[in-house]
Amino acid sequence: MWRLALSTLRHRKSAFAATFVALFLGTSIIMACGALMETGVRLEVPPRRLATAAVVVTGDQSYALPRMNPSDEEEDIEWAMLPERVRVDARLVETLAAVAGVARATAVEPSPGAGGAARRSTVDAVGVVAAPGVDPEDLARRVEAATRGHAVSVLTGDDRGLAEFPGALGGREGLIVLAAVFGGMAIMVVTFVVASTLGLSVRQRRREMALLRAVGATPRQVRRMVLGEALALACAAVVPGSLLGPVLGRWLFDRLTANGVVPGVIRYAQGWVPAAAAAGVAMLTALAAALLAARRASLTRPAEALAEAGLLGATAGRARRILAAVCFAGGVALALVTVLVMSGSLAGSTAGPAVLVWAVGLALIGPDVARLLTRALAGPIRAVSGPAGHLAVLNARARTGRVAAAAVPVMLATGMATANLYMQTTEVDAATASYAGSLRADAVLTAASGGFTPAVLDRVRAVPGVGGASELSTSTAFIESPHDNWQREDGWPAQGFTAEEAGRAVALPVTAGSLAGLTGDTVALTAEHARHVGRGVGVGDRVTLRMGDGARADLTVVALLAAKTGTETILLPARLLAAHTTVGLPARILVRAAPGTDIQTLSEKLSAALRDPAGAGSGPSSGPSSGPSSGPSPGPSYGTVTAGRDALTSAYTAQQRTQAWVSYLLVGMILLYTAISVVNTQVMTTAQRRREFGLQRLAGSTRGQVMRMTGLEGVLVAAVGILLGTAASTITLVPFAVAVAGTPLPSGPPWIYAVIVASAVALTLAATWLPTWSATRSRPAEAATAPA
Repeated sequence: MWRLALSTLRHRKSAFAATFVALFLGTSIIMACGALMETGVRLEVPPRRLATAAVVVTGDQSYALPRMNPSDEEEDIEWAMLPERVRVDARLVETLAAVAGVARATAVEPSPGAGGAARRSTVDAVGVVAAPGVDPEDLARRVEAATRGHAVSVLTGDDRGLAEFPGALGGREGLIVLAAVFGGMAIMVVTFVVASTLGLSVRQRRREMALLRAVGATPRQVRRMVLGEALALACAAVVPGSLLGPVLGRWLFDRLTANGVVPGVIRYAQGWVPAAAAAGVAMLTALAAALLAARRASLTRPAEALAEAGLLGATAGRARRILAAVCFAGGVALALVTVLVMSGSLAGSTAGPAVLVWAVGLALIGPDVARLLTRALAGPIRAVSGPAGHLAVLNARARTGRVAAAAVPVMLATGMATANLYMQTTEVDAATASYAGSLRADAVLTAASGGFTPAVLDRVRAVPGVGGASELSTSTAFIESPHDNWQREDGWPAQGFTAEEAGRAVALPVTAGSLAGLTGDTVALTAEHARHVGRGVGVGDRVTLRMGDGARADLTVVALLAAKTGTETILLPARLLAAHTTVGLPARILVRAAPGTDIQTLSEKLSAALRDPAGAGSGPSSGPSSGPSSGPSPGPSYGTVTAGRDALTSAYTAQQRTQAWVSYLLVGMILLYTAISVVNTQVMTTAQRRREFGLQRLAGSTRGQVMRMTGLEGVLVAAVGILLGTAASTITLVPFAVAVAGTPLPSGPPWIYAVIVASAVALTLAATWLPTWSATRSRPAEAATAPA
């Protein structure tokens, strides 16, 4: 049977080409996603200025979230990464210099102008140079012993670069999450496409298998033949797929770094694990799909198989219907969780997989659904197309299995594209509207490098036409006590304002207390969030925050605000929050114009103030993803001024669109793969009909009539796939939009859907007409006597 399997592959090259392409590209995509995950796990950040140091000591950027029950040692600990630079005690320099085997210990001083922790006697890191002949690993163990009891990390090798670029730690988490989410999606899609393509190729050969059974082949021998074919195809596809995978992974990584999604200091890593995983998924998928597809063909009686060969599975079996019901139940559960539990960006974690669950469920009952939709569309097609449409409808009704097989990739591409694109536009629009709606400003000053010194605020307030100005600091904070039942691994967005202007800068309604008291060691929370901190906190209660640089802050609640669930934030005094950031200074100033002041004129005056070095000095350029610098770079201005509503949304929208772009890129890659499967499947179902076309032409049909008939069949297939894909995406988008924006209607331009539909129709028609044109090139008599 192995020799027969190889012989079958040689003589049915076109039939197996689609399966080969699906396996080849699927292996590459899975391997590329695996390489991105490996890059994040390894997190190789080569040092630059600290390259001569054998060991580097820096602050520990990890933070263990508080347990619900601190005395319960069995409760799992969740870890978060602190977004700001965690500095170390400057006295460690002398301690480390005295360690045996150390030639010298050099402090990496904070950037000039850095505030907060940098003024309580701290340094960014300590570089330890080994004495001649001392092994770096041995020295690292001695340094660890000397620093025991301090919240520091001892780094060697490529990890030393993390001391210069602590922001890379945040890039690790983002890269791993991206690779895991889209890698999982890729595995599901590849498995589905390969199983569908291979299953169709086996079903198309049921007559051949029936003849094998009729001449004495056993069901086991038929299954062995099909498994042999699948194994040979998988082996042939995995090798080139493994070669393309690293190239595709590197290309994706370069796109991520070029757009600032991942810090460019991280080194791309590609090992054998992603290759092995991708090859394993491809092999197992091919073998499982072949086994399932061959089972029915091998067990059916030869006479029955010959009779059913042309029908290609007119109905879905009982097992498929049961599995479809399970998928639909899962889709309903995901929708309920999305609406009732999730909010904000978290809604995508359940809404994203939901479209695949619905698509798989519809695909399982594809023949039944295709039969119903074919009946519904038969009338309109016949009404506008005449005899060609009548023949197309008859062919579709006689071969609902073939229609379903061809429509499934169209459904998958349409559903995934519609759901994912409109999820991104809805989330970006909702987040931007929420952000802009929470703040008030007629103009925003953004520091050109680092942040604004305290003198700048006074300078801005003195500009004629300024009715009020508030510093704006941003970071991330964690509520440490009382226990926060809503605590997340990525913490809470924290914003800092100048107290006397906070009430006018913040647009959120105050339900208790006053933002005028936001001075010193104080904090304001959203009312809904406050109810889930401990047994509920109110004005006058004390809470302990873990700031972005790891410092603890005991604060008094002075106000509670009303905010939509999913848009919670923590408000702090601007300079208190800025002191716990890497730069140590506020990065923006919100300006409100005095009554009757022209905004454009005011913007020009503010720009002039920022160009005056005597009054508008700004702090250094530094951040979580960059090392300390020597000071501000010279230039004509110390900041930029943006006026109008765009002042609040431009930078935030750009950040949101960058995050959405990542999803567009990775989803687009998967959609391209799905589009290729659309072409493959349609070519397979059409190219096999050469004999049928020859008989039809011998009966009097012209080549043009055959082309029109198959074109209408393609339209019918596209319509079925588009309708099913639209249904799967709609069931996904409605709960997502409710959770994110509070409305059942997703936001986004209608042309997105129009382009998706037009692309699906164009792909299907092209994949139908090209093989039809090729199959009808020969003389009708030759085609009619060609093997099926």
